[in-house]
Amino acid sequence: MIRRIIQIDEEKCNGCGACAEACHEGAIGMVNGKATLLRDDYCDGLGDCLPTCPTGAISFVEREASAYDEKAVQENMRKKAKSNHAAVPHTGCPGSRMQRIQHSQETTPSARVHTESQLGQWPCQIKLVPTNAPYFDGAKLLIVADCSAYAYARMHEDFMRGKITIIGCPKLDSIDYSEKLTQIIQNNNIQSVTVVRMEVPCCGGLELAAKKALQASGKFIPWQIVTISLGGKILE
Repeated sequence: MIRRIIQIDEEKCNGCGACAEACHEGAIGMVNGKATLLRDDYCDGLGDCLPTCPTGAISFVEREASAYDEKAVQENMRKKAKSNHAAVPHTGCPGSRMQRIQHSQETTPSARVHTESQLGQWPCQIKLVPTNAPYFDGAKLLIVADCSAYAYARMHEDFMRGKITIIGCPKLDSIDYSEKLTQIIQNNNIQSVTVVRMEVPCCGGLELAAKKALQASGKFIPWQIVTISLGGKILE
């Protein structure tokens, strides 16, 4: 039968997993770090997943597809609920997969070392900062994923010193930061842009937003992307 059903653009998908979590029918799953429509008959075509996608990777199409099967959906969700109590492989967003990170005790300092915060302005959340402010004039802009400050121990000394730092999480905020970042770069004399993100796929939304903003601004500004591992190391 011909009916309305979702379509996922793999090129646009950043692997955040927000759509999979929002889909109440379990029609969307994460496969190799990308959102995938698992079964046509699980998709009711209502589009609860659309508003959660930060990159616009999901859309509606009219095509030949199996009819929505409510009984099959209920059985699938029942199995999922049951499996939550068993040890099964993580199939959702890689950024939500639980794991314990072990650090060598030899790296623990024997005495406290006094350090000072290098945060140069307030607010620092991308959603809260104005698009035009005195501290942006001549600034070296640092765009940081929230988690990276906790994963990388020397964030203040190695990255924040001498820069204006703005932070965000594209998965939790569920928005595309590119429009606001474009305005910040266009409206101010930004000297350089550095993006510090985590290695998990959902952090790709922050990197993508910064690249889109740099392109849309029409300015030629030095920029770099730095990726931090879950273990707190800088990845080449």
